Amino acid sequence: MDALINLLPELLDATFETLYIVALCMLFGGLGGLIVGLGLYVTRAGGLLPNRVVNTVLNVLVNTFRPIPFIIFLAAVQPLARAVVGTGIGDPAIIFSIALAAVFGISRIVEQNLLTVQPGVIEAARSVGAGPWRIIRTLLLPEALGPLILGYAFVFVAIVDMTAVAGFIGGGGLGNFAILYGYRQFEPVVTWAAVIVIILIVQLVQFFANWLARRVLRR
Repeated sequence: MDALINLLPELLDATFETLYIVALCMLFGGLGGLIVGLGLYVTRAGGLLPNRVVNTVLNVLVNTFRPIPFIIFLAAVQPLARAVVGTGIGDPAIIFSIALAAVFGISRIVEQNLLTVQPGVIEAARSVGAGPWRIIRTLLLPEALGPLILGYAFVFVAIVDMTAVAGFIGGGGLGNFAILYGYRQFEPVVTWAAVIVIILIVQLVQFFANWLARRVLRR
């Protein structure tokens, strides 16, 4: 316990670093996933902008990269991370790799949630002359907003898990804190302190997402 008390400043720094990494990953990965997911939805057969070639390419990309285990994905995209952010290690590379992995996972969640929108609602909008982009902006996304919030909360938990894994290859945050000061120093109390902070963060975000989704669904 004394070791944990002495490490409280480092634990606080690691918590903020995890939140910083997760926030940027959710921003870039969430935006990219939304765009790719929308592309999958609108280009499918019978969609708003059907295009077999684009839909096939997007499906192949998502199905190729989404199943790769994250620890292998981190190593595989390291050269690409070095080319884009200038380094293959540290927080910038970790943020790039996690955001890229999140794009493929989020895109499928976005597509599945958009499919829950009743086709009759979209057909009604088409029948009164609404164009594809107007339908997406004013009907499709608002109708699917509640499920999308819950989907993004699910991804948030997955990204927190990814940041912990990234601690093994030099990423900062609570994963690195647990490995450096807990696992390697044989201090299980320190390791569990990091675990408890992660659990608290996930619980708070999930409660907020549930509350927000309920409010959106009751409009």
